[in-house]
Amino acid sequence: MGALMSLSFWRGKRVLLTGHTGFKGAWAALWLESLGAKVTGLALAPATPLFILLLNGARIRHFNCDLRRPPQVAAALQNENFDVVLHMAAQSLVRRSVRIPQETYDVNLMGTLNLLACLSKLQRPPAVTLVITSDKVYRNAERGQPFSENDALGGDDPYSASKACVELAVQSWRSSVLPAGSGRLATARAGNVIGGGDLSEDRLIPDLIRALQHQRPMVLRYPEASRPWLYVLDALSGYLTYGEALATAGRTVPDSLNFGPAEATCVSTAALIESMQCALKCRLPILIEPSSGVAEKSSLVLNAELARASLGWQPRLTLDEAVEWSAQWYLAWLAGLDVRRIALEQIAAYSERLA
Repeated sequence: MGALMSLSFWRGKRVLLTGHTGFKGAWAALWLESLGAKVTGLALAPATPLFILLLNGARIRHFNCDLRRPPQVAAALQNENFDVVLHMAAQSLVRRSVRIPQETYDVNLMGTLNLLACLSKLQRPPAVTLVITSDKVYRNAERGQPFSENDALGGDDPYSASKACVELAVQSWRSSVLPAGSGRLATARAGNVIGGGDLSEDRLIPDLIRALQHQRPMVLRYPEASRPWLYVLDALSGYLTYGEALATAGRTVPDSLNFGPAEATCVSTAALIESMQCALKCRLPILIEPSSGVAEKSSLVLNAELARASLGWQPRLTLDEAVEWSAQWYLAWLAGLDVRRIALEQIAAYSERLA
């Protein structure tokens, strides 16, 4: 088993974080800043208020940048040097990807390639570049078996397929484009991340929060679909532990890792909403949406044994705790309280579990 996450590793590190205006990205930026990292963020303007709520007053350099535009990326990175790059920027919504398939491929695949090309031209390329993909990169025939890192890649919808393409592009770049002796280039696969602040469209808990705001029934799709739910700080601790190991443990660390909960934590969407309603102390009617033609898989489970063996990583929160921590954030937000403080308190409490 490898070393656990060392919070001191990130102190003073120059980190480039793409997608820092999104859900996981904003939490990552806040955590990295609290660890003493020097964070530079590249992202589009925030689509939800989370970036402002969490990062107002944070010491983070922000570049409003579209990764589909190489000149914008090159200009933002000009004369910069980074120790670690965490690439989280993406079009990450399955149903939206069906509506805008070409844009989804353009953002996810070409955006990644544009970033890698610009990084390769820096005077001192980063020691680590970690590309965040998805648990949906695997060819899913719905056999119910957990996916391991060596399983076949695939994707029936544009989002899943675009992320599988990113995996192949990174593998190819690492094998044939990246100069020998260069820094590590790797991918991290996780998904179905929950936590306070996610307000994206067509996502389970955000849909419940919007229904609660407007006191209307919640519309639920695929109530029996089972997913590997993971709290946002559990996912991010995986990414940060992985990034640290890639920088310090040489070539012994795998090039791709899954991050997910134990199989017992994979519950249905209906069960998760039941737990979340209890935590929020609400009882909204649930309407089941008829099939819309966007066929999502009924079962998805990751095998994260390799991350446990090579990094010593494992989720620190049970699913019940993940639901409670998520509800705490949303209730504070709905009450107009200081959610940045709530987030920092959760980061501190979570960090104690890493000791």
